[in-house]
Amino acid sequence: MPAEIKVTTIHNQPIFHLSNSTISYIFGVEDHQVLTHYYFGKRVPDYSGTLRYPRLDRSFSPNFGDATDRNYSLDTLPQEYPSFGAGDFREPAIVIDQANGSSITNFTYQDYKLTEGKETLPGLPSTFAGKSEARTISIKLYDQVAKLAVTLHYTIFSDLPIITRSSTIENTGDQPIDIQRAASMNLDLPKNNYQLLQLPGRYAEERQLQIEPISAGIKVLDSKRSSSSHMQSPFFALVSPGINEQSGTAYGFSLIYSGNHKSLIQKDPYEQLRIQMGINDFNFNWQLEANQSFQTPEVMMNFSDHGLNDLSQNFHQLIQRHLIRSKFVNQPRPILINNWEATYFDFDEEKIQRIIKKSAELGVELFVLDDGWFGHRNDDKSSLGDWYVNKNKLPNGLSSLADLAHQQGMKFGLWFEPEMISADSDLYRAHPDWAIHTPNRPMSLGRDQYVLDFGRKGIRDNIFKQLCDVLDHADIDYIKWDMNRNITELYNADLPANQQGEASHRYILGVYDFMNQLTTRYPNILFEGCSGGGGRFDAGMLAYTPQIWTSDNTDAAERLKIQYGTSLVFPPVSMGAHVSKVPNPNTGRTIDIQFRSMVANSANMGYELDPFTLTPEQADVVKAENQWYKANRNLIQFGTFYRLISPFNNNQAAWMFVDADQSKAVVMFFNLMNQPSYPLTVLKLQGLDPNAKYQINDGQVAYGSELMNLGFYPMGQPSHDFTSARFELKKVPSHD
Repeated sequence: MPAEIKVTTIHNQPIFHLSNSTISYIFGVEDHQVLTHYYFGKRVPDYSGTLRYPRLDRSFSPNFGDATDRNYSLDTLPQEYPSFGAGDFREPAIVIDQANGSSITNFTYQDYKLTEGKETLPGLPSTFAGKSEARTISIKLYDQVAKLAVTLHYTIFSDLPIITRSSTIENTGDQPIDIQRAASMNLDLPKNNYQLLQLPGRYAEERQLQIEPISAGIKVLDSKRSSSSHMQSPFFALVSPGINEQSGTAYGFSLIYSGNHKSLIQKDPYEQLRIQMGINDFNFNWQLEANQSFQTPEVMMNFSDHGLNDLSQNFHQLIQRHLIRSKFVNQPRPILINNWEATYFDFDEEKIQRIIKKSAELGVELFVLDDGWFGHRNDDKSSLGDWYVNKNKLPNGLSSLADLAHQQGMKFGLWFEPEMISADSDLYRAHPDWAIHTPNRPMSLGRDQYVLDFGRKGIRDNIFKQLCDVLDHADIDYIKWDMNRNITELYNADLPANQQGEASHRYILGVYDFMNQLTTRYPNILFEGCSGGGGRFDAGMLAYTPQIWTSDNTDAAERLKIQYGTSLVFPPVSMGAHVSKVPNPNTGRTIDIQFRSMVANSANMGYELDPFTLTPEQADVVKAENQWYKANRNLIQFGTFYRLISPFNNNQAAWMFVDADQSKAVVMFFNLMNQPSYPLTVLKLQGLDPNAKYQINDGQVAYGSELMNLGFYPMGQPSHDFTSARFELKKVPSHD
């Protein structure tokens, strides 16, 4: 059924009911025009007012000034967007410093507006939908004293159990105000037993799945790095105890933003939950002039009562169909090879030409020239900001290499790190003030580089022109956009002292502006995001770059966890996954090439090695795996993805891909450490037609119901560590 938004009246106040075939989201107005939350979850046909919050006298919970009893307080009421200082002592969604020095606000319901479809947000990546695909309601709240309006935007999609939310703050007065906090969403839930699922990590070990109890008080998940970061994904979920991939209830929240973010989970004294998500309010202050507005990033709010696989598939569909803007979103992605681990900075034209030719022989479809092709870059200490070809290494420029790749039937790609600058660069010598720094303070180094202030338009314009000069003079098919350090000594030289709290957000808005211009000017270039691997793997960047390098950690055993955790929110087609050299540069571990290949061809496949180091036997495996991947690429990249066995609490991992009509599936099984008396694992599949027969690897035939309920043994006693098995399932035609 299509998305629907009903507006009814109960107790002489409006009630708003957003619904589709799977979910309902219900909220309304209560006494004193307070916008109150009632329900988010499985679809209900209608709402009769049964969840009106009980009137109770809670000691030390203040009442309204005209109250005749003590039974109604903002301090306990479930709200949609709570403000500060008027009776609610829980965490506010919004904090505003006003001209008279007060931070007290009280936003009450004023009006609503219904629209069909979903428009993008100004200056920010966000979801989009046509008139038949979604419905949107905008609720206007107002503070008469502060002369401030907050508009809450809710969109429900026709065929997905997802609500998106954001807020717009408008200064309708005649004095400037300072926004100290502006959450994108607030959700107050009644007493429950949910646990917290999050994806913490660190460099080279991103998005590690963690589930924990929610205790009294406040839990904050955040980044203060002016980047979404390796350390904390801008995502969390509330899950029922014992949840697994196939069953249990989950509410998932993902922020479409690439900068400082904050997720807050508060259990109040009455065991109610308040959750918030948005821009991190640490060191944030936005001066809002009279008649100006401020737009918060968007949050995707996802519900599943069928376990974590269902939650993930909802996110995957929304991202693919309603977030990524690139023309490549539904196009098969090429198998690439990146020369970084093959050469690092030590290459010349001849070496690159040889790698291109050898890679073509192996069936690779895209060659990517990584760091070191520009300025006088021979190590990581120079030349960032000087985006012109290093003629000492490449005397014939980039166009000759691109032409060679194209002659070999391959595409040609290039690495950039546009947001960075080296002290040893022509750009820095001409404009040292363009590097982010605080006056009269020393500058921190990261990877021997500084960060250009993309919050300043003149700097963006210079880098944009440099990149265009490169792209207009060589036939480039792909760009890898990297960012290899976080921001320190944050300061924007274009802003006055009282607006320095805007510097981080203005930086991210500048990155989005740059990406929008670049992808618009070069729509036929496939862009891949990167930040030391997965340090900016977020929904905001995916809006512009339909794939992201998942992690600099290319160890296949480690990648099982990284890709498993990443898939909780992001589809496999968005994840760059490469076969790298051994011993692995990150771990020193040696894993056979079949295992490495299967991990890589579980996502967006590529290579990170010197093809000349492959033995003849390994080269044969590479050729065979490339051929297999091309034959099954549409299924892997665009099929429905199911996680089967988690590497976070098992010695095995398994996942599978099923096509849209359930006629074909691929299953991947991985065993990590061998054991002398190997405990046999029964593998149960998901997503098949229970009444259909499937042929497994062109041999045994079994019903889908058998494979999903009884399962099968995927492996006997392994002969060594790191063994893998792959199963192809094809539906047997019915002769009934």
